Amino acid sequence: MFFERLLFHLTLVASFTYCCSTLSAVTANAVSLTESPPNVLVILTDDQGWGDLSVHGNSNLATPHLDSLAKDGATVSSFYVCQVCAPTRAEFLTGRYYPRTGVSGVSVGQERLNPDELTLADLFLESGYATGAFGKWHNGTQGPYHPNDRGFTEFYGFTSGHWGHYFSPPLDHNGKAVRGNGFVVDDFTNHAIEFIRQHQEEPFFCYLPLNTPHSPMMVPDQFYKKFEHADLVMRNRDPEKEDLAMTRAALAMVENIDWNVGRVLSLLEELELEDETIVIFFSDNGPNSYRWNGGMKGRKGSIDEGGVRSPCFVRWPRSIPAGLKIDQIAGAVDWLPTLVELTGIKSAYGRDLDGVSIAPWLIGQRKDVDDRILFSVKKNQVSVRQGNYRLDDQGRLFNIPQDPGQRRDLSATHPDLTQELIALADRHRQLMSLEFKKYTDRPFTVGYSPSTILPARDGVAHGSISRSSKAPNNSFFENWSDLTGAITWEIEVPRAGVFDVSLFYTCRESDVGSRLRLEVKQHDAKVDDLSVLDFSVHEWFDPPLYDKPKERVKESHYFVKDFKPLQMGRIVLPEGRSTIRLRALEMSGSELVDVHSIQFVLRREP
Repeated sequence: MFFERLLFHLTLVASFTYCCSTLSAVTANAVSLTESPPNVLVILTDDQGWGDLSVHGNSNLATPHLDSLAKDGATVSSFYVCQVCAPTRAEFLTGRYYPRTGVSGVSVGQERLNPDELTLADLFLESGYATGAFGKWHNGTQGPYHPNDRGFTEFYGFTSGHWGHYFSPPLDHNGKAVRGNGFVVDDFTNHAIEFIRQHQEEPFFCYLPLNTPHSPMMVPDQFYKKFEHADLVMRNRDPEKEDLAMTRAALAMVENIDWNVGRVLSLLEELELEDETIVIFFSDNGPNSYRWNGGMKGRKGSIDEGGVRSPCFVRWPRSIPAGLKIDQIAGAVDWLPTLVELTGIKSAYGRDLDGVSIAPWLIGQRKDVDDRILFSVKKNQVSVRQGNYRLDDQGRLFNIPQDPGQRRDLSATHPDLTQELIALADRHRQLMSLEFKKYTDRPFTVGYSPSTILPARDGVAHGSISRSSKAPNNSFFENWSDLTGAITWEIEVPRAGVFDVSLFYTCRESDVGSRLRLEVKQHDAKVDDLSVLDFSVHEWFDPPLYDKPKERVKESHYFVKDFKPLQMGRIVLPEGRSTIRLRALEMSGSELVDVHSIQFVLRREP
């Protein structure tokens, strides 16, 4: 049950005494490494491919600030993440393969990181670090999945998988709705800079998960003008698949990322924190379109080399040699044990880790390459990376250093290795399948925090109602054109309470006067045992969709507008699992309302 897992999590955080052998050993080594606790700055980009950097040979763009991290620090040449966003974030935060953490996808609740997972931020917070996250969270929205419940005392950004507009959009600041200020990546960086300035006299963990070059392909003119009519020399290995408009926009977004990274690096220099700060840069998956990526096979969504190989740079002048090249296979799952060792933070952890510390390679104590195995899983597909080889999900074997495009199958010439990796892949598939099955039915939590939002993303439409976008993450419900339509949410409440309820809606003037009902039915309760709230829509609110002048590709499927809160009234939510149903009683026009979300504010116990 959810609340049993939550109690376990809180017990871990409170006691902080149980240490798994891996992290205990790591901490023992860390004490001798650190003169004083270093700061940690982690920059994670969204849908930026390995090839989207000039340091990797892409002459289409210039990334001097990101390139400087490679020059002044270490490059992890064979660094791997997951094929999509939320799984990579889960692995980074926990040191565990994402199916073990409750994460199985990117939307409709699949992105949520289980409450009993102790995160890297929890560890830093308990060790006296200031902790802040600024940007795209994508591991849960409602408490206890919200970043403020996962070890981050400061959060500014959005919790969804993607956001529909990048210029002054609605955002979340420590659980409260706010309006952004300018281009989101610049805005997130501004808040990270403010956080670092505020905590410069104490150790800090600053997590900067930027949300570009993920679509929508919105970018300021000052970065786009260079690429608008550019003749791109470096092309995808299959140029007929490449959308040049998409590539141009993505490259402009990456140069904006580079500019913002430069701002943060300059701040560290200004505050004389360069030697005292570990800076890590990587991306969450392969590129989000077919563009130059070193000839590798696959893009975002694929578990081939191009879908899961990420750029990775680590700078720490105090301990990491400049220009270091690390050939050891590593991945996002390794950051938790690695940072525990490098910083010497407390290492209590109640779960076995899949990640291993690469600190010995980073500080120059090891130069060899071991036989590390990393698995990539996508539903029932598994790919394996070991040594020079990748076994793909079809059982084909490729020598990656010699053949990054995976064009020459070597399974017939290396039958023993192939069979060994196939056996490992089969075993991992079975283990991960069991993990996936544990989390197929998880309700959304209401009442863990004083205020809870249930967005359209997490609801289910019935009847004529449809989503505004093909991707649920930043959609709203529309086309509610008859009385048979309804919207439902599956919820779980820790203890019964009385809640004020608000509907965030739009309504045309001609449709004012409709009457709706919110019903809450506890599982296994009688049909007539309902909490019911009837209300009417007396005020029209029909704003236009946000203009998209900075959208650089045609036929964008992102649609965003403002919504108005309607105070529906007060209702009792029973303890345990229930179904919330929003339905129509009377319809005064051709449609009812468009629905963005429902908000529950706890007032008292019943």
